[in-house]
This record gives sequence, C-alpha cells and structure tokens, in this order.
Amino acid sequence: MKKQPLNNFAIIGAGMVGTAIGFLLKKAGYHIIAIVDKSPAALKRARLYTGGEAFRSPQEAVHRADCILITTPDDKISSACTEIALCPAIKDKFAFHMSGAGDLDLLDAAKKAGAAVASIHPLQSFSSIDQAIKNIPGSYFGITADKKAQAPARSIVRDLGGIPFFISSDQKPLYHAAACIASNYLVALMNTVESIYKAIGLNDKDAKKAYLPLVYGSLKNIENSGSVTSLTGPIARGDLGTIKKHVTAINNNLPQYSSLYSSLGLITVKVAQQKGTLTARQAKTINVILKGAKE
Repeated sequence: MKKQPLNNFAIIGAGMVGTAIGFLLKKAGYHIIAIVDKSPAALKRARLYTGGEAFRSPQEAVHRADCILITTPDDKISSACTEIALCPAIKDKFAFHMSGAGDLDLLDAAKKAGAAVASIHPLQSFSSIDQAIKNIPGSYFGITADKKAQAPARSIVRDLGGIPFFISSDQKPLYHAAACIASNYLVALMNTVESIYKAIGLNDKDAKKAYLPLVYGSLKNIENSGSVTSLTGPIARGDLGTIKKHVTAINNNLPQYSSLYSSLGLITVKVAQQKGTLTARQAKTINVILKGAKE
C-alpha cells in the first residue's frame, strides 16, 4: 500500500471514467474503498474492475475514504458534492472532480464544509472502459486545485501514469475548447472525409478506411516534427490552381462543406506562412479564393 496522504478512495459515479480511473488507482496501489452509483448494473461492473464496496448513497462512502472522487456527468457534479458535504466526516478530506470544463465552484459545498478541492482532467477520450484503461497512462492531465490539494492531485496523476500540468480557473474554458477541437472536432472532420469519399463512389467500408494511413502518417509527422513543419499540400505549396478546383468542386457538389473547407483553409494559410513556404502576396491571393471572392 502506498504511503501517501491519500490512500482510500471513494468514487462517486461508476461510469466509464470512474471505473477506468478506479481500476488504474487500484493497480497503482491505492484502495478503492467505496463506489457509488444509482445504477445496480454500473455498480456491479465497477466492482469487478475496482474491488470497491458498492453503495447507493454518497454519504455512506465519505466516512470510509480519504479522497472522494466525483466522476459523474458534469451537470450532476454539484449536486453530488452537495450531498457528500452534508456528511460531517468530509472535513479535512479531499474532494476531486474530473470535468474538463467545470470549475472548482462545482465543489463549493465540500470546500465550505472543510474539504480541500481539485479538478483533475485527462486529455483523453473515453469510448470504453478497457480502451480508457489503455489510453490514460501517458496522457496529460489538466489540474486546477486549491493550495492544499495541489500536491496530492499531482501525485495521483503521476501514479495514474499521467503527466500533470496546472491551469487556472480562468483558463479552463479555453483548455477544454482546445481538447474538444483535438478530439470531438477531429472525429467530425473525419466523418466529413468519409462523406466526401462516399459521394465520389467509395463504399462505406473503403470510405472509412481509405484516409486512415494518411491521418496516421500526418499524426506521426506532427509527433516527430511539430505541426508547422509537418504541413504539406496545395496551400503550403501555393498551388492556386488546385485550390480553385477544390473550391469549385465542393461548391458544386457538396456545398454544405464549403464553409468548413474555407475556414480550415484560412487557418492553413497562416500555418504555411509560419512555415515560410508562402509569400504575403500568395497568402493574400489564396485567402481571396477561399473566401469565394472573384479575382
């Protein structure tokens, strides 16, 4: 067992996130003393992963734990915290939530009751419990914490195999917006690619797989060389003719994607200028094309 200020955990919310985190905490040597959820099925599943004793009431779990980890959906964090704060045993304990967008004010009830509070958020997507268990180690975690909770939060993240960094309450919305662009919007962008390939005749299977080697290659380039250096393609080359063909084809066949192509293209122009492959004159001309203006 780890000799740390926090050892016994209660997890409030036995969904994918709570169950995966509970499994990894147990693997790191912490004791999952209690799991809380209103769903009997979720509790049964979480017990298999964490070994924690199942409870339906959060207050019962507070007495047993050093740290209460709230992993409910964002809109239920505050009410869950209010419930655990009714237990006098919350005083001098730790209450953490794992929302990316939610601030520490969601834990105000626990803080007023004498608990130290923090938010620890993994920059990772959760499509299943088992995949989350594989993906979380090596992920960065954004931490927002009051002074007393900073060191324990950092320690927990490191024991999860994560890389901690601190962000202020004011920075959380931008931090989470960037995470949504990197994950949710990437999924939406790939869905757009699939739709375009299906529109030119690829079957569903090929439309979903044809672009993956290109995406994996681009991600590997970014990992090795950074985003600016990795930029390729017609905008990076200043290939005006190809860009015009793209704009015309999308406008004529799939106009619902015209604004997407244009908006991303305008950002790409700026990246190409950072890379040094476009002159100011070329950049201005491409911007005119992308905005749909006539030369």
